[in-house]
Amino acid sequence: MFDTFRGLPVHALVVHAVVALVPLSALGLVAIAAIPRWRPRFGLLVVLGSTAALVCVPVATRSGNRLQKRLNASGVVADQIAHHKSLGQQVIWFVLVMWLLAVALYLLDRAGRAGALVVVVAVVAALAGIAATAQVVRTGEAGSTAVWKCTITPNACSTG
Repeated sequence: MFDTFRGLPVHALVVHAVVALVPLSALGLVAIAAIPRWRPRFGLLVVLGSTAALVCVPVATRSGNRLQKRLNASGVVADQIAHHKSLGQQVIWFVLVMWLLAVALYLLDRAGRAGALVVVVAVVAALAGIAATAQVVRTGEAGSTAVWKCTITPNACSTG
């Protein structure tokens, strides 16, 4: 299930969902955190987007592990893949915190809560969305470097 789909690595397919859903969910979370009147209208959408992102992250991680085994990389590329994998294993925690805070902000709004607690949750939620996006960007950059740097600039990866 996490290896290939129609001959293509699942990882190459599902990471695009993570790369799209996490920043979009974070943008929505920042928006409803900053503009309270948008919470009733868009809060559930932000929670659903964050949930989809949260579901996609472990699929990306597991499929990445399968792809790594297929590649049998060595040298510089293996080091780059290891760095990408290390960053990728952290993404779930960032997205989980973003999701929890999106749910909390949505539920607080639905309950009609106002005041300092809601403001604190909104600010921390916005920061969590930004942090999750940053971690996805760092991880994606490391992965694209592992895939393309030696292909585009072979001398950059020579060991001799």
